[in-house]
Amino acid sequence: MSDSLLEVEHLKKFFPVTKGAILRRNVGRAHAVDDVSFILRHGETLGLVGESGCGKSTLARCILRLIEPSSGRVVFRGEDLLSCTRSRLRLLRRYMQIVFQDPYGSLNPRMTVGELVAEPALFHGLVKGRRDAGQKVGEMLERVGLAPSYARR
Repeated sequence: MSDSLLEVEHLKKFFPVTKGAILRRNVGRAHAVDDVSFILRHGETLGLVGESGCGKSTLARCILRLIEPSSGRVVFRGEDLLSCTRSRLRLLRRYMQIVFQDPYGSLNPRMTVGELVAEPALFHGLVKGRRDAGQKVGEMLERVGLAPSYARR
């Protein structure tokens, strides 16, 4: 069995460039993501760094198929994400997360660490309610080396 968790091969995303307000016509295409390939193995973390507008968020959205890539291949846990049905993709997204570059835009400062960590588990139905979510949050915090008490911060 391969130890790769995520394989991205020759991923591309082009957006049409149009001209005209009423009679829109394509005059070209913008290369938002152009031939990106990498392998992420179990236990590894990947950070995408680059200047504003270079395609980091577009790449992440293509990998999760929040937008459709123009071409390429994305394999998660041995399964080709670009050929998955919507329902299967929804199940697989439980195991993926995009953390955007602006933590103030991504994380609500009024929520505790516990609420922020519990939110995806509640959304995907991985826990039955707030009580189960609290226990799961404690387990997840311990798993990454933090005390469960951090959930109240």
